[in-house]
Amino acid sequence: MAEYKGVIVYGELINGKLLSITTELLGGGRNLATALKEDLSCVLLADTVGETPKEAIAFGTDKVYIVEDPSLKEYQADTYIQVVEKLAKEISPRIILMGQTSIGRDLAPRLAFRLGTGLSTDCVDLSIDSETKLLLQTKPVYGGNAQAIFTCESMPQIATVRPKTMSPIERDNSRKGEVIPIKVEIDMSTIRTKVIEKVKEEVAGIKLEDAPTIVSGGRGIGGPEPFKTTLKELADVLHGAVGASRPPVDNGWIPEAMHVGLTGKIVAPDIYIAIAISGASQHIAGCSGSKTIIAINKDPEANIFKEANFGVVGRYEEVVPAFTKKLKELLAE
Repeated sequence: MAEYKGVIVYGELINGKLLSITTELLGGGRNLATALKEDLSCVLLADTVGETPKEAIAFGTDKVYIVEDPSLKEYQADTYIQVVEKLAKEISPRIILMGQTSIGRDLAPRLAFRLGTGLSTDCVDLSIDSETKLLLQTKPVYGGNAQAIFTCESMPQIATVRPKTMSPIERDNSRKGEVIPIKVEIDMSTIRTKVIEKVKEEVAGIKLEDAPTIVSGGRGIGGPEPFKTTLKELADVLHGAVGASRPPVDNGWIPEAMHVGLTGKIVAPDIYIAIAISGASQHIAGCSGSKTIIAINKDPEANIFKEANFGVVGRYEEVVPAFTKKLKELLAE
């Protein structure tokens, strides 16, 4: 029986750079590896990884396993699962971390099934049980109304982590680490699907997932125009992005890409400003990871106030412009 040891992060990269979710996972993984007194590793898959192994080492990993193959240029489940399964069996990590991204949500369940182990998805916190050395996996449940802690006694322990819930360590380009090339023979006869076309999502400004501040509007906004004016002006002042709850999307006021909620984007910005949003559980599930939630609503009984750190009861048409004006004055000082 293999001895399971160490923490390994599945790294995502684009245009020759690590995605922010990868540096966040390396920061969280570093804490877990330190608690276990074991190594932290990172796996990078691509047609060519470029300088990303050095970047991963600078952000805290001890080892970087790289697999370069032309078939790995674009993510394809049938090719990627062959590689990550082989690496997991060869390396025998105690813990495998992936991002709660489109790739992580697709790849992690496949890997867990093939390895005969469990999986916790959309985790917002991870820690090590000091007695059992098992991974404590905290995730929202019941539509975000509660949080539960899960453990898995089978190895390896696999978890996907919600973006923005972990912090990368400070980059240190002087850190030393080991880069280990791995050759994997990919069986192309098992590939059952192929990418016909890629449609790039056009987003003006900062993407919701990357925004430090999000200004979201709900049904009470009343129409599409305030999203482009009142809410956008506030978001611009805070160098953030504009989002929305489900009703504005259903009404065609804003595009689906701006939807925050259980069936939309899961976000965790530093500041989330909910304007004219009632606070349905489906929406709260999408923003509950925010460090600070500010609610503005004319209904003092709105559920959003139960979730908010700060709240203002009033008509957004009066409150938001005044708030924006004051912020501009304070930032100009």
